[in-house]
Amino acid sequence: MSTGLIRYRELVRAMRACPQDAVHHAEGDVWTHVAMVCRALPPAGDERELVYAAALLHDVAKPLCTRVEDDGRITARGHSARGALLARRLLWERGVPVEVREQICALVRFHQVPFYLIEREDAARTVRRMSQSLRCAHLATLARADALGRRCADQQELLTRIGLFEELCRELGCLDQAWPFADGLSRFEYFRREDRDPAYRAYDASKCEVVLMSGLPASGKDTWLREKGPPGLPVISLDALREEIEDRGQVIQAAKEQARVYLRAGTAFAWNATNLTRDLRGQLIDLFTDYYARTRIVHVEAASPALWWERNAARERPVPGPAMERMLERWDVPDVTEAAKVEWWRSGEDGSFVNETNLPGSRS
Repeated sequence: MSTGLIRYRELVRAMRACPQDAVHHAEGDVWTHVAMVCRALPPAGDERELVYAAALLHDVAKPLCTRVEDDGRITARGHSARGALLARRLLWERGVPVEVREQICALVRFHQVPFYLIEREDAARTVRRMSQSLRCAHLATLARADALGRRCADQQELLTRIGLFEELCRELGCLDQAWPFADGLSRFEYFRREDRDPAYRAYDASKCEVVLMSGLPASGKDTWLREKGPPGLPVISLDALREEIEDRGQVIQAAKEQARVYLRAGTAFAWNATNLTRDLRGQLIDLFTDYYARTRIVHVEAASPALWWERNAARERPVPGPAMERMLERWDVPDVTEAAKVEWWRSGEDGSFVNETNLPGSRS
């Protein structure tokens, strides 16, 4: 089992060795830039430790994403999204509370947005989306430090853009709080359809509710369904189907066919699988929504990495270590924009469950 401390030291070495494009980062390697960003943060402020952690991690994935293009320019496309996944693992290994961890991950994921958002037609929509996962004031603080913590010719332009981003957030009422949707369904429908008025209260035309489980293997999803799920709820379990069907594609197809049977009948059920990525969850939620079913995402985590590894080892058929590592690399915790209702639960060593549904977006 890896430890966060060793892993971060390795990443620091990788950042020290990672070059950057001289046009945007004449200061040199990634770690030099990260250190400058941290020094550029205000010496005090609301939740400074949270923003400082995001500053330390905002470019953590650049060594994994950096490429030299044919024209000799250096790029690191995709480092923000990949950095959020890597930051989640590092913070999880350190036992950072989920509500703090996910705000830091959101800051890493969106840290470049204030540089370009003001030019986009969907600027207001993007601000409303981000406000569900982070405080936009924190994002502006991080972006300003990111701009000051580098040597480039367009630094003043970057600072101007950040100021405009901050003004837009203030104008929308999203600088220090989430956009206040009428309810979870209204929020879900707004981000699902581009023509929605954010102030519109959605009508609930659902015929049933689907509980969509999410979480790493051995996190406690099966136990949650038995102990916390609606009594008598039918469960479509991909693990159970794999016992009967060897071909992975056929497993998914069989599960979807069973889901359609329930959906056509308006019968509530649970879909029990890891569902680790937003794209995968989105495909399923689209299917459920097409049949007028409301989705309730339930994300479950083991209380600690040690407990997670221990539970997996105790399973009748443990997931191989390399497969567990690959899952960690793409583990994307659901946020409140993905469904009408999203819950986060922690599974303890004694088998108990603690509801941690107090992430930033849930305050709306």
